[in-house]
Amino acid sequence: MKKNIAIIMGGYSSEFEISLNSGQVVYETLDPSKYNAHRIHIFKDKWVYVNLDNDEHPIDKNDFSVTIDGEKIKFDCVFNAIHGTPGEDGFMQAYLDLVNIPQTSCNMYQAALTFNKRDCLSTLKPYGIQTAESFYVNLGDAIDADAIIAKVGLPCFVKANKAGSSFGISKVYKKEEFKKALEIAFKEDDEVIIESFLDGIEVSVGVITYKGEVTVLPITEIVSNNDFFDYQAKYLGQSQEITPARLTTEQEEKVRDIAKRVYEVLKMKGFSRSEFIFKDGEPHLLEVNTVPGMTKASILPQQAAVAGISLAELFGNAIEECFRV
Repeated sequence: MKKNIAIIMGGYSSEFEISLNSGQVVYETLDPSKYNAHRIHIFKDKWVYVNLDNDEHPIDKNDFSVTIDGEKIKFDCVFNAIHGTPGEDGFMQAYLDLVNIPQTSCNMYQAALTFNKRDCLSTLKPYGIQTAESFYVNLGDAIDADAIIAKVGLPCFVKANKAGSSFGISKVYKKEEFKKALEIAFKEDDEVIIESFLDGIEVSVGVITYKGEVTVLPITEIVSNNDFFDYQAKYLGQSQEITPARLTTEQEEKVRDIAKRVYEVLKMKGFSRSEFIFKDGEPHLLEVNTVPGMTKASILPQQAAVAGISLAELFGNAIEECFRV
């Protein structure tokens, strides 16, 4: 019997449009001979099932079901395509665990931890994972620009601590630019992380559990046409994404080993995409994404394609992993 798969998309953050695109690709790609795919839009003001005619039916949050024409549909699995909150920060994972529905992303604790850049990097440092020098600021704190510069130097990056897709990020060259950069970051989150600029090769490493095995996908080199890998570079074609990356054998082995170690140390499952910059030949971790983009142009699907894994296989495997004992 075919399984009912709910594909959740949307979310509450600035990334909701990207999420809708990812979810639609999953919906159009899942093998119809194996799965009944259903689109579920998750927004602050509504959770709705969306049919082929784009008619909406409310989700019963008591058990995450939907009733259409008197027939109640329950879901065997949830494919999580929500970037940002509540799909990438642990809230949906916790809820789905409570209503006993398996889902394709990592568990609640891992989602919450990796979504918080500060906490994730702090957790990994004792395991020898190198990171940029950082300085933390909370909304309402007095800003001591001189202390920040003394710690991280210039230029530096000002980032919203809990945000994705390069929302809330600025590159700061001068002391006078901190105020505006912090205003931009605080629009996305009430916590900010300020990091030193690392001048080196930037790479993205996808790690997934594929057919029961932790698998490192071919590495992507990021070459931004802009000053850094910002929103325009990520989504509006203003960058080159080169897979496989132009790395030496030593560089490739190092970053593959570290990305896999991050996945295993954090006890991840499902998808992950870790971002690194090489400094003095050593990979420095920037962040870990647990619900990466899933469109054909997105980085992790590109990596899977180079590895000989089709989109249908990539998405189907994520679902089958949910049912693996």
